[in-house]
Amino acid sequence: MSRVIFMGTPAFAVPILRALIDTQQVVGVVSQPDRPAGRGQQLQFSPVKEAALKEGIALYQPRSLRAEDAAGPLAAWKPDVIVVAAFGQILRPHVLDLPPHGCLNVHASLLPRWRGASPIQHAILEGDEESGVTLMQMDKGLDTGPMYVKQAIPISPVETAQSLHDRLAALGALMIRNYLVPILGGELTASPQRDEDATYAPMIKKEDGRLDWTLPAERLERLVRAMTPWPGAYTYWQGRLLKVLSAANYQHQLPDGVPGQVVAPEPEQAVVITGEGGLQLIDVQLAGKNQMAISEFLRGRPDFVGAMISATEV
Repeated sequence: MSRVIFMGTPAFAVPILRALIDTQQVVGVVSQPDRPAGRGQQLQFSPVKEAALKEGIALYQPRSLRAEDAAGPLAAWKPDVIVVAAFGQILRPHVLDLPPHGCLNVHASLLPRWRGASPIQHAILEGDEESGVTLMQMDKGLDTGPMYVKQAIPISPVETAQSLHDRLAALGALMIRNYLVPILGGELTASPQRDEDATYAPMIKKEDGRLDWTLPAERLERLVRAMTPWPGAYTYWQGRLLKVLSAANYQHQLPDGVPGQVVAPEPEQAVVITGEGGLQLIDVQLAGKNQMAISEFLRGRPDFVGAMISATEV
């Protein structure tokens, strides 16, 4: 078995850590520092930290690995390889070059498509037919290193960021089980990426969930799925935040209206006119209220039909 340091932070990384624990000697885990979360802003452990503590594995949570002396604990663990999955920090050469086999990244896209922090959301948002996982040798660039192996999975028409996240995390764990030993044994050769084919997936922000009703309904439907569960897709009605939890691209004839206007082609329906077509609301949640099916929402708020909803709070 090889001596492995694992670097990761969110839930995506946990199945990959477990695969390493089952198959290799994990000598240490590196995760981001605890962050405040929730209404009380109490410090919260990362999912990877919780998994490491449960297994009794040595844990290191540096604020940054930028300085060379910050990598001291890593050197003390004497790793053969560092495996990285959604760690959340750019690694410098003094970390990349530390183990004999360097640093191997488990990236949730079919590189060079969707380099960057949020490949899952962008794949759904842009209507990709497939996604996947790439095992790559890390270099000083942002997901630019040579690739050992890629495996693809289809993206379903109802895929959310959460469901795709879970499937890719499981795939990444399976690939570590199947390919880490051949990679370390020199049985697989890494191939360079074609930079000219690269696309980038910047980190998703809360405002990326805002529904701009001048856009086509087809894109807005993908946005709802891409922003599930976070940050969620949202709009405003009567100055109140309205979350759109699920929606569909309406395929039938629409009444006349302008983008942002709610119409009801059939009873108990609410369809928002968009820049192209209509977005049928299925499940919504008004600020301070519970999630509701649109039929239940309309029974208590008949004035919603015919109203204008807005991308901004007015």
